[in-house]
Amino acid sequence: MAKTPENIALDQLDKDQIKTFSDFLMSYNKLSETCFTDCIRDFTSRDVKDSEEKCSLNCMEKYLKMNQRVSQRFQEFQVIAHENALAMAQKTGKL
Repeated sequence: MAKTPENIALDQLDKDQIKTFSDFLMSYNKLSETCFTDCIRDFTSRDVKDSEEKCSLNCMEKYLKMNQRVSQRFQEFQVIAHENALAMAQKTGKL
C-alpha cells in the first residue's frame, strides 16, 4: 500500500515529536545529574537539607536561564544568517 503525502507528513511529525521529547529528556537528565552532583553532599540522612534544596533550586534556575539565553542567541544568529542570504541572493540577482 502506497503512502499518501498526508501519511508521510504525519510520520515525519511523529518522528519530530519523538526527537523533541528525547532531546527534552536528555536535557532534563543532564540538569538533574549536574545539580545533584554539585549540591548533594550528605548521604547520612533521608531528609534533604535546606542548603541542598537551595543549591539545587539555584542550579536549576541558572541552567534554565542559560539554556534560554543560548536559544535566544541562536535565533538571533539564524535571523542574521537568513538576512545575509537574502541580501546575497538579491545582490547576485538570484531572487
